[in-house]
Amino acid sequence: MLVVPEGLPLELTPFAFLVGKWSGSGVISYTHNADKADQEFTQSVEFSYDNQSVLGYVSKSTLSDGTSLPTEVGFWRLAKTPESSDHGPGLLPGTGAKSITTHEQLETLRNKDGGFDIEVSILHPSGISELYIGQIKGARVDLATDAVLRSKSSKDYRAATRMFGLVEGALLWVWDIAALGNPMASHASARLERAK
Repeated sequence: MLVVPEGLPLELTPFAFLVGKWSGSGVISYTHNADKADQEFTQSVEFSYDNQSVLGYVSKSTLSDGTSLPTEVGFWRLAKTPESSDHGPGLLPGTGAKSITTHEQLETLRNKDGGFDIEVSILHPSGISELYIGQIKGARVDLATDAVLRSKSSKDYRAATRMFGLVEGALLWVWDIAALGNPMASHASARLERAK
């Protein structure tokens, strides 16, 4: 049974199963220049919210030898037509009333597949910024990059897909990437349990 966290903004209801802290382990399995990297790591992920209609995301990972891996930060939200009540751009506050104030109105945002279209932005400390589009349907999220921005000093990274799913109370995820001159291929996966 899905429990909606207290104070969760209505537009974040489809994300309710993600909210909270998760921790567990996974495997990096990526082949580059005929070298296959198979390394275990531990990870902690937090999905948090305040009074805005966006879910915050922070992921921290460490190799089994204690080496810290790059932290990811980001924001997850429903993909919908912007309205005057939405904040931005910049620090501009939204004005007026929200158009979605009931669960019935939220349901009108479902796509033809019965899920909700979403947008996810994820920043990496290596000068890479990803914009994903996809959908959340039940307790599953499917994402594919719509855009990848790279600074001049970042390594080659062109595209990615990610999938998250709740399976028997655990959050499982997989991440495929096209990077370092290689086509899209499996990169990493993990199994996370809800942190106490």
